[in-house]
Amino acid sequence: MYVDSNSSSPCLIHVIPKGNAVGGVTSLGDDVFVLFVLRFDNQQEIEVYDAKTFILQRHIAVPGLHILSNGLAACRHNNCLYASDWFNDSIHRVDLSGSNSATKWSVARSPVGLSVNSEHNLLVVSPGERKLQIITTHGTLLKDIQLQADIERPWHAVQLPTGQFLVSHSGSLHRVCLVGVDGAVVRSYGGQKGSQLTQMNVPAGLAVDREGCVLVADWHNNRLLVIDQSLSSAHEMSVCVDGGQKGPYSLWYDQSRRRLYIGEYRGGRAIVIDNIKDFGTCGIKQN
Repeated sequence: MYVDSNSSSPCLIHVIPKGNAVGGVTSLGDDVFVLFVLRFDNQQEIEVYDAKTFILQRHIAVPGLHILSNGLAACRHNNCLYASDWFNDSIHRVDLSGSNSATKWSVARSPVGLSVNSEHNLLVVSPGERKLQIITTHGTLLKDIQLQADIERPWHAVQLPTGQFLVSHSGSLHRVCLVGVDGAVVRSYGGQKGSQLTQMNVPAGLAVDREGCVLVADWHNNRLLVIDQSLSSAHEMSVCVDGGQKGPYSLWYDQSRRRLYIGEYRGGRAIVIDNIKDFGTCGIKQN
């Protein structure tokens, strides 16, 4: 654990080690939820940690959730947790009111990244059909958006206050795109695969701060990039952890706590960083 003596500066406060790939990380209240994939016991569970001590509290069993599934999101309004099931083309909803009862419904093929919009509905991207779907908490499909053809393999989407979407994707191009409600690209950042600041190599998880800056997990480049609101320039966010970042895949920004969670797919860690007011000016340094 690293602690910054200047409390106004961002600091790494904890690393949750496991060894298995992290398919998703999110939080709700005083609980941190981590979805570790590739479990050797073939029983897919969501682990719940205390948000203050980071001590493992309990496990939530999700019957039928495939062990290679990725994607996790929580909804405070509906007091529930969502997990995407890549292999079974479905979403699992876990009630958090005490019963941990789970339900599921079908979505477009091979769902991955999940997020919740301001209307408390679930956003799902499906690389198998290049779709973005908006679904109610009880599984009713509200919107079925076919993404533009060059968004070949979408990984994550978040909805902006304008109603437009930010979508990360790979394929022939590796970009973060601003997408309209018709699925067409308005503007984008990135292009051909690469490791320069103007390039990415499988951009996956996304998070947006209050100023509109976009944080993207540049998965195969083992780094985080901060892209400005206009998607015209970027800089790298320095995160000093033992061995460096190893495949950052999923992101969750808890604005109420000014806390960032990073889930590593290759490193198998959930990295927790506190005191992040916005992405545009922060740099994370080890003491």
